[in-house]
Amino acid sequence: MKVTLKRLNDSYHFEALGASEVPVHIDNKTSDVSLGASPMELLLMGVGGCSAIDVISILKKQRQEITSYRMEVEGDRREEKQAKPFEKIRVTIYLEGEITAAKALRAAELSFEK
Repeated sequence: MKVTLKRLNDSYHFEALGASEVPVHIDNKTSDVSLGASPMELLLMGVGGCSAIDVISILKKQRQEITSYRMEVEGDRREEKQAKPFEKIRVTIYLEGEITAAKALRAAELSFEK
């Protein structure tokens, strides 16, 4: 897998492209107007996206009927001057449909175990 980033202005606005060729705009919140998500937001979105695809795939294989799927991903960061890595990431999944609770819980567990 490979992605490329191209700087679009004299600040921190970038366009990233991967194999899908769908542009993703990245920015650092240094001005009032943000032109894209921050790298740390994108990391949380990536965690959420990977898990969401896993959970839905697992539940579909078990013939569970999902009518609504929503996820919240929250990250706690260290308070440092420079790099502020995540110390903890919490994921909350909200499902609706004809879904067995035990199967939904197991699908979420499997998603994060691999």
